[in-house]
Amino acid sequence: MTARGLIIGAPRSGSGKTSVTIGLLRALARRGIKVRGAKSGPDYIDPGFHAAATGRPGVNLDSWAMAPSLLNALAADASAEAEMVILESAMGLFDGIPAETGRSGAAADLARLYGLPVLLVLDVSGQSQTAAAIAKGFATYDPGVRIAGVVLNRLGSDRHRKLAGDAIEALGLPVVGAILRDPTLSIPERHLGLVQAEEHADLFAHIEKLADMVERSLDLDAIVELATPLAPMSGDQSFALPPPGQRIALAQDAAFTFLYPHLAAHWRAMGAELVPFSPLADQAPDATCDICWLPGGYPELHAGRLAAAGTFLSGTRRFADTKPVHGECGGFMMLGGSIEDADGATHAMLGLLGHATSFAKRKMNLGYRQARLSAPCPLGSEGSVVRGHEFHYAQTVVAGDDTPLGQLADGQGKPLGSFGGRRGHVTGTFFHAIARG
Repeated sequence: MTARGLIIGAPRSGSGKTSVTIGLLRALARRGIKVRGAKSGPDYIDPGFHAAATGRPGVNLDSWAMAPSLLNALAADASAEAEMVILESAMGLFDGIPAETGRSGAAADLARLYGLPVLLVLDVSGQSQTAAAIAKGFATYDPGVRIAGVVLNRLGSDRHRKLAGDAIEALGLPVVGAILRDPTLSIPERHLGLVQAEEHADLFAHIEKLADMVERSLDLDAIVELATPLAPMSGDQSFALPPPGQRIALAQDAAFTFLYPHLAAHWRAMGAELVPFSPLADQAPDATCDICWLPGGYPELHAGRLAAAGTFLSGTRRFADTKPVHGECGGFMMLGGSIEDADGATHAMLGLLGHATSFAKRKMNLGYRQARLSAPCPLGSEGSVVRGHEFHYAQTVVAGDDTPLGQLADGQGKPLGSFGGRRGHVTGTFFHAIARG
């Protein structure tokens, strides 16, 4: 089966492309179309909404973090069992970092690489004909990126739709959707983005509401016709992160959720077993597992409950006596001595590493990262390079004296110094690993 593909893009975050994407995915699934969602860039939340809307796993396609062979392999996997793949852009369509051609991390890279058309979502609140100038800029900015259609979002009236829509269609760009302003269509957000799919109250009711909106406001037949075949060149997963163990105890609940779908899928494909447990439910990692993995998430929002989870704390400490425990971002915070929450209360954590963090003293850390490992660890072998990113507001308030995991650089190779910590079998870092460099 060769799937057809389409990219949902916008000028910026907050334009409504996620709501349009989720509604479109669900509306197509209602028609019996085998559809999958994909997300450009390092976003671990939206794929959960895509999966909920379609019943099929979401995937990240990141042109900066993933070597071309891995990118092609994941794109091929996404299209192998689908009739359509809807790829949602992160931020604005052309937003990435200065890098070699095709590896900026922007969704535009994927449009060029796979020849996929773009459905442009424009928030036209506060403007009318000016929307045509924005659409024209998108249509002419990069000859390798084709804007195939436009969806007008947050319209105030039918007259508003006519003024903006007629001006855009005069350029030769079809307007295939017009959505009236409706605050109830928005998805709740918090400091790291949308509230996760599994936390959203009445998730499926909201997804159905978005699908109703799409069926009412978009020309689904026209959008399906815009899609073109997604036929990636051959690739392989040699740049994927190998499983860190045969049986992996994986923390999984509202406090620990940020594991990229492609990592879990690859680990399973390599024969590893993921054994979930919930720290918030006071569960300890299965002692028969080879490694415990604490992924990113929101421990700062649940610090009191985690500090009181005696079975989890003691069980994880016992596990770390003899076997590896690794934490990423929120998991790294959990491994430290304490977390200060937003109200300034300090809560004792695992104490397996010597640092302490604070969510009361916030500073955003955001960007692509390249990590060179100074010794073997769950992320890879000594000297290997791993690509990923950081996105957190918490700050380290006590550095500790643990051995660093290695050296970190930004997406353009600028050195950022040492990163992470190692003590005995325990390792951790604010850095989220995506793929081998």
